[in-house]
Amino acid sequence: MQFNIPDTDQKRVVIVGGGFAGLTLARKLAKSKFQIVLIDKNNYHQFQNNKNVLVRVTKVLSVDPEKNKINTEIGTLRYDYLVLAIGADTNWYGNEQVRANAIPMKSVSEALYLRNTIFEDYERAVTTADYDERQRYLDIVVVGGGPTGVEVAGSLAEMRNLIIPKDYSDLDRKEINIHLIHGDPRLLNTMSPQASAKAETFLRELGVELWMNKVVKNYDGVHVFVDDGSTIRADKVIWAAGITGNKIDGIPDAALTRGNRLKTDSMNLVEGTANIYALGDIACQQHEKKWPDGHPQVAQVAIQQAKLLSQNLLNAENGREPAAFRYKDLGSMATIGRHKAVVDLPFWRFQGIFAWFAWLFVHLFAIIGTKNKVFVFMNWVWNYFTYDQSLRLVIKPWKKPLQ
Repeated sequence: MQFNIPDTDQKRVVIVGGGFAGLTLARKLAKSKFQIVLIDKNNYHQFQNNKNVLVRVTKVLSVDPEKNKINTEIGTLRYDYLVLAIGADTNWYGNEQVRANAIPMKSVSEALYLRNTIFEDYERAVTTADYDERQRYLDIVVVGGGPTGVEVAGSLAEMRNLIIPKDYSDLDRKEINIHLIHGDPRLLNTMSPQASAKAETFLRELGVELWMNKVVKNYDGVHVFVDDGSTIRADKVIWAAGITGNKIDGIPDAALTRGNRLKTDSMNLVEGTANIYALGDIACQQHEKKWPDGHPQVAQVAIQQAKLLSQNLLNAENGREPAAFRYKDLGSMATIGRHKAVVDLPFWRFQGIFAWFAWLFVHLFAIIGTKNKVFVFMNWVWNYFTYDQSLRLVIKPWKKPLQ
């Protein structure tokens, strides 16, 4: 079985992964002399506006470096350059029971599942007279106090405080307990101490119950077991406690390092290969003194690596020397709720309402397409003045009946 990809006299760059790194690289090379094939198992980020860029929705099963081919669910495909931008997935730290019962937050489908589960449980809670039984539907535990966990906990607290009184007026919002468990003395421990302290203050103001320097040992679907001997009764546990790189068969074992990341040189070439590159969360460069364990797994690293690789691939075809990657840290930010955000810039740190507007501005301009920017902006303005999230429809997947 073969891909339906035309063979031309162009060299072929195959990009696996349509996230920040893969999409940036495809856009940068779209008008080059390369033929670009972008492969992703989802269609979140796609564009079909250049004849040199071909997009295929499929899953890559393995790589054959000796034959310069990849094997996918729809066939095999040769490449001249292969770029792996396959990102990372939830790290369960080997606990299969937690994996079977907790809810991850690494994909659109997982986020939709969480949203549906929350609203379905609220509907059940409305019809449940027994207090203890009702609590199982209302209480939520978030595990992990990094940016994802902090932002999710803040959003849930705002929903409890602002949406529940309007849409579920017969529920007592004070019965909804939101717990955030974090295995470190401070939240957002990759950001500044000021940002961490302010994030903690914001969450406490929103009514989130913080369990600091605590570790979740297990979750059986009914109770969360904490390392201090405590237990929390909850039907919903959101796992935001870490990530691990997605693996792909065929890559040399020697290239794998901690967190399933791929060791690369300063040009993002995967160790032990001649023409396979890794970008973004999956890549681990250890050449910069400031980042001996690899760069942070954030969008800016992926984007900057992709931009440099596009130049280096063109340089290679023109006989010029490649340039080494140097990460320019533009800062980090997290939003906890309305008028509640923290921003760490290389030259300035600030928190509160101005940080919140800065977060909105940065994320608005990161959205692809003018039309999308306008629609998102209008939706944000509407939400700001009405406190209406407009996301309460429970969407259940339809299955075709068995014949």
